[in-house]
Amino acid sequence: MKKWIWIMTVLTAIVVLAGCGNQGQTEGIKEETVTVKDMLNKDGVKIKKNPKKVVVFDMGSLDTLDKIGVNVTALPKQAVPKYLSKYEGDKYENVGGLKEPNFEKIAEIKPDLIIIQHRQADAFDEFSNIAPTIYMDVDNANYMESFKKNAKTLGKVFDKEDKVKEELAAIDQKVDALKKEAKELKKKGLVIMANDSKMTAFGPKSRYGLIHDVFGITPADQKLEPSDKHGQSISYEYMVKTNPDYLFVVDRGAAIGEETSAKQLVENDYVKSVKAIKNNHVVYLNSDMWYLSGGGLESLSAMIGEVKQGISQK
Repeated sequence: MKKWIWIMTVLTAIVVLAGCGNQGQTEGIKEETVTVKDMLNKDGVKIKKNPKKVVVFDMGSLDTLDKIGVNVTALPKQAVPKYLSKYEGDKYENVGGLKEPNFEKIAEIKPDLIIIQHRQADAFDEFSNIAPTIYMDVDNANYMESFKKNAKTLGKVFDKEDKVKEELAAIDQKVDALKKEAKELKKKGLVIMANDSKMTAFGPKSRYGLIHDVFGITPADQKLEPSDKHGQSISYEYMVKTNPDYLFVVDRGAAIGEETSAKQLVENDYVKSVKAIKNNHVVYLNSDMWYLSGGGLESLSAMIGEVKQGISQK
């Protein structure tokens, strides 16, 4: 009996020592991180790789994460693009509005990562006090460069680099095909936004300047200033004078859920002599994508398709 007790004691000691050894090995394993540098994180911010709890305020990033199969925890449900309407479901937490974040709710979630864009930039410090926060807006003056950087950053953070690379290659092919078609078309275009009873225009390097800078549509007005995010106010006289071959229209009201009459505002007797209207070359763009979620892998691909289809109606 004494011999049996002695054997059990030795075996127990071995198990305990092995457990301690494994614990030491586990404690020695460092959590893998990714360092992200952006406009608001000049020195870089460390993020846990494959973060589980993700709060997203940038709809372009939400679009990309959805495309590459990454789950998010919370978002502002104030103005979710229709094609991403599944994120309005109860599965996802609501963290306020695009310009009025619910910081108390965000803190309750204890996120591993927060993703913001220009509408939340002023509150960067408040976000950063809760969790690592990255800024993912696109730079209109360098659209494709910043768009690709954002997509690659998300791919690296969520270990989806191969998927992002594949999607970016497909987008490059679509852009090249559209630029070739736009060059052969030899027509000029004007991008405008309809907002209630007002119209504003956007030129190269502006919010919607990628139509010219990336897609290759020659601008009808080379002198439009790119600085204002809401564009430069224009009149019907301006449209007649500029006389574009194609009009590309973003309907802000439709994007934010208001009743809209963009077609009545843009097309009427005052401008019936404008070539774009006379020849039925007015392209009404998907406002959800252009106003809310531009800069995502899915949205940019669809935006290319809209412009391509618009100029194909010769």
